Amino acid sequence: MRDPYSVLGVGKTASDDDIKKAFRKQAKILHPDRNKTDPKAKDKFAELNSAYEILGDNKKRRQFDSGEIDAEGKPRAPFGAGFGGGGPFGGARGGRAGGFAGGPFGGAGFGGGGFGGQGFDASDLFAEFFRSGTGEAKAKKRGPEPGPDIKVVAKITLAESLSGTTTRVSLPTGRTIEVKVPAGVTEGKVIRLKRQGHASPMGGPPGDAYVTIHIAQDHRFQVDGKNLKVRVQIPLEDAVLGGRVRVPTLEGAVELSIPPYSSSGQTLRLRGKGVPAEDGAGDLMVTLEVTIPKEPDLELEMLMKRWRDRKPR
Repeated sequence: MRDPYSVLGVGKTASDDDIKKAFRKQAKILHPDRNKTDPKAKDKFAELNSAYEILGDNKKRRQFDSGEIDAEGKPRAPFGAGFGGGGPFGGARGGRAGGFAGGPFGGAGFGGGGFGGQGFDASDLFAEFFRSGTGEAKAKKRGPEPGPDIKVVAKITLAESLSGTTTRVSLPTGRTIEVKVPAGVTEGKVIRLKRQGHASPMGGPPGDAYVTIHIAQDHRFQVDGKNLKVRVQIPLEDAVLGGRVRVPTLEGAVELSIPPYSSSGQTLRLRGKGVPAEDGAGDLMVTLEVTIPKEPDLELEMLMKRWRDRKPR
């Protein structure tokens, strides 16, 4: 992993607050949810978390600054004493004879102070070996896994789905939250609520809550683009003479005037009583269904006979 200071974009004299602010700023930029088209997004975010695990912890930061641990938080190889004074080949062998002066590692060679008197870090050598060798280096350290997600269902009415609403749902965690449902939402739409899921047992962020929208059936209306369609029954006398009928709308029932000599299947329009929209609501299309008396009516029968007899054969 790269130097934690470089990953966070801060200097070695940065304060704790500076480091925390830098981490939050970078986390918003590098979060995988905001970089779904970048195949390396998760790796970049994991590297950021690993860097903050070191610099955000005062003890680990001191250990890193003093060279006790590397950028991944692992202890550096114990070659500090070197192949020289105080090391396993200590004593006089730490000089030119035992230090391979002018060797491939430069300076005083394997002299006091570790691999190379000029400050060569043996752990860098081994890290490079494992990166370039046939085996893979240890997988990049990732941050704690988030908690489990939650899936719930929110039931709304047709009117609410058309105009938008705010509904409350109960989560398995025992909490009740408000869900903002946008206007024009369709059946089965899933709304994601970040960080509203179960807590992480590993100390990571909470999971997410996924709310599936279920629209309760409204047998009164049929949606046709911005318009709504409804069928209403009227008696025969109103169809012939004209009258008024109560018609359901999304905002409550209203009265509609029926012109004389209306017939079954005739459609009347109520403007602005359809689907709400920013550019103006649609219309309510009212189709008439003429009904006849269920009980025998002698006067009606006589009238119908006269009408039939008047028709040309």
